[in-house]
Formats: sequence, structure tokens, C-alpha cells
Amino acid sequence: VQLQACGGGLVQAGGSLRLSCAASGRSFSRYTMGWFRQAPGKEREFVAGISWSSGSTYYADSVKGRFTISRDNAKNTVYLQMNSLKPEDTAVYYCAADSSPFVHTRVSPYDYWGQGTQVTVSS
Repeated sequence: VQLQACGGGLVQAGGSLRLSCAASGRSFSRYTMGWFRQAPGKEREFVAGISWSSGSTYYADSVKGRFTISRDNAKNTVYLQMNSLKPEDTAVYYCAADSSPFVHTRVSPYDYWGQGTQVTVSS
């Protein structure tokens, strides 16, 4: 599976962005998808995930109520709608795929990663 993330950019605090991650290859519908982010000097952290089997979604506490993850299996794409953005959301955002039916919040279970897209939120 190859993943291509896009949709990042520069936005003012309080604004919105929608990230997309397009997957190539077969069986996208059988991959749990996750979004992670990494700010300069910090470790990569879990943002949101969506299970392929149940459709359940999970969010980091820091984004709960502001971000929404969704997927369109017909388009082999997962989305991250980000609202009420804050300067602390500034990071490179990565999408990732995991064949497990469970949403993991750690980096290691994910088998495939996209190249990342920069999100910068100005105050």
C-alpha cells in the first residue's frame, strides 16, 4: 500500500483545513487508518484513527471535538477535517495504514506511511 497525503498549508488560528490521504493498492478497506503528527523536536504522536472493521474512531484528547477522521473506501481515501485550529497543532501530519482491525495509538503497529504534509497555524 502506498499512501499520499495532501491538504496541508498555512492557516490562522481558529481556521480549518482538511487533509486527505489517498491509498494505492488493493484492500484499502481492510486497513485501519491513522493520522499522526510530528512537531519540530518532538516525537511523532497519534492524532486520530478509524478502524476498518467497525468504523470506530479514536482521537487524541488534544484534538477531540475539533478534528474528525473519516474514510471513503470507494475512493481509497481517508480524511482529517481539522477545525478550530490552534498554533500548537502546527506539525507535519502523516497518514498510516495498519492491517489490524484495532486502532493503535503507537507508531510501531502501522505498516505503511505517507510522506507527510505540513500544517502551520499562525496566532
